[in-house]
Amino acid sequence: MALEGQSRATTLAHRLGEVPHVSGLLRRLARISGAGDRVAEWLFKVAVLRGARHFERPFDEGLPPDASGVSDEEIGVALCLGELPYDLDRLRAAAQLLSSPRVDAAKLCRLAVQERCEPVLLHMAQLAGRIAPDLAPWNFVRHHLRPRPVPRTDALPHWSRLTSHTRLSAHAGAPRTDWLCRHE
Repeated sequence: MALEGQSRATTLAHRLGEVPHVSGLLRRLARISGAGDRVAEWLFKVAVLRGARHFERPFDEGLPPDASGVSDEEIGVALCLGELPYDLDRLRAAAQLLSSPRVDAAKLCRLAVQERCEPVLLHMAQLAGRIAPDLAPWNFVRHHLRPRPVPRTDALPHWSRLTSHTRLSAHAGAPRTDWLCRHE
């Protein structure tokens, strides 16, 4: 499986100053889903269908349906892979999809190491720690995933892009900032 077009675009890995890791997970998901070269679009669609509703939009009807045999942890990690073309919305959708107590935090950490996306998940976990310190699985990730430094992190989402902000109003009360959690 070639995943044509993946190398032509600027990848997340390049934005982080790394060499892209060739992911076995991505190849497996491209095959299992039937999405082939459109696996990045399929991953984003599945994340939205599974609860990353902040990113709801119309998707190409030609994309395959969700594959029930693929775990949420696999979808979330795959959206954070360095070899995918850089797309901030994919990272944000991964953060929202994974912000659920249903996520197996230990499995998430194992996949992050296997697929070399620890810096992305740790970045998300550290930001979640500022807004919702006890939120699963991010609390576990902060304490159990070993850091793997990358040359740059400015390509990763700013905390404000992973939260919802309310203004002072008679109905909502004081202004609030909430972490974007998965709709379940």
